[in-house]
This record gives sequence, structure tokens and C-alpha cells, in this order.
Amino acid sequence: MSDIAPAPAAPHTAVIIPAAGRGVRLGPGIPKALRLLNGVPILVHAVRAMAAARSVATVIVVAPPDGAEGVRALLDEHPLPRPVALHVVPGGTTRQESVRLGLAALPADADVVLVHDAARPLVPVDTTEAVAAAVRDGAPAVVPALPVTDTVKQIAAPAREGEPVPVTGTPDRALLRAVQTPQGFAPDALLDAHRRLAGLGGEEGATDDAGMVERLGLPVVLVPGHEEAFKVTRPLDLVLAEAVLARRRITDGY
Repeated sequence: MSDIAPAPAAPHTAVIIPAAGRGVRLGPGIPKALRLLNGVPILVHAVRAMAAARSVATVIVVAPPDGAEGVRALLDEHPLPRPVALHVVPGGTTRQESVRLGLAALPADADVVLVHDAARPLVPVDTTEAVAAAVRDGAPAVVPALPVTDTVKQIAAPAREGEPVPVTGTPDRALLRAVQTPQGFAPDALLDAHRRLAGLGGEEGATDDAGMVERLGLPVVLVPGHEEAFKVTRPLDLVLAEAVLARRRITDGY
């Protein structure tokens, strides 16, 4: 009988990128994830950012319900920084449903699953690896986050844009953090959250996977985020993203 222990399985991080939304705040036209940034679709930048992390072995892009073939063709036109298994699956009508459909394509040997916004194209590799490492250290859910620099006001109820609304409180910003992606999870924790909390958030669905896991009573851990992991939501964000890429070309040859 051999005393040699079997070699531990190689780390396998799988990333789900929901990219089925339209992103109306960037204006009318094509979906936000397909807008060009430095001549390349934002989605391609986001996929490249995830694939650049050494522990990432699989990337699952969740496309618009009727657009999986087009997204696959688009990604095939743009080489990745290193080889990963790349899958494109049709999404749903909400982000929550799209993540659930992405989870259905999750490889059986994945020990970490990351969920990443397609509209965050510039996440540094170190941030991705820090999230995955914290999950492997035993955290069911991990999110990168930054301290809140602005004073935050609480209101009684949502209001229409531009409408005056009374303030009900001022939270201590020292206790607040602005959450980014990729968010990382033990696969069983995220799968269980999507099974048990289907339909959370009504017609819009849940927009924060870590919040879903938190609702199950499981701990969520924060790791430092990065200023360049911002979300491209409005036209000014595109200008900032172009500036970041210009700096990277000069300093890093990116």
C-alpha cells in the first residue's frame, strides 16, 4: 500500500460575466458591454482582465438571450492574454437570472466562482487574485471594496431624478465601503443562494450576489478594491477609462 498522498487538485477559478443588459445610462444604441473603449468593446476588455489572472481557467460570458452567437463571434475576433476555456451562454431578462444561467455552465472542478460586471473593464490582476485567494482561505463570499470618500445621505424612499427629497439620516462613512467586482464565492454557497432566493428583488431581480449569500446568514469578507476597477456607467466614465488605458500604454506597454 502506497504512503504517497495524491497531489492536490490545481486551483480552478471560473468567472461568470453577465453581459445581457442594455446599460441605458450610457445613452441609446448598442448594449453597454459592446460600446467601444479604445476601439475595443468594453466586454472584451472585461474578459481579458479576468483571463489575465493565472488562477482563472474558465470564463463564462452570459450574452443577451438572442445574442449568444454574435457575442461568441465578437470574442473570437479578439485574442486573450492567455488560454482559458471560454463559453458563451444565453442570458435572461434580469441580472439575477443571467447569473443563474451562467452557474448552470460551471465546470464541476471549479473551486472558486467569480461574478464580474461586464462594465468593469480595467480590473487589475492583483485584485482578481486577492478575491480568489480569500475564497480559497475559507470565506464563503468575498468582495473587493474601497472606502467611501463622499458624505452619504439616507432618504425615506426612492425619488425621481431631479426631484427634491427629504433626508432622514447621515451614516458614518467610516463604516461604509463601496463594493466592486469581481465578487468571489465558494461554488456551493452561490448555487444555494440562487436556488433558495430565486425571484429576489421582484421584476428587476437581485443585483448583488454577495448580498444574496449574506441573506443566507453566511459571512461576507472584504478585501481591498482598486480605483481602476470602476464601473463604466455614464459617458464621463468612458473618458476616464480611455485615460487609464492611455496611462497603461505609456507605463506598462498595455
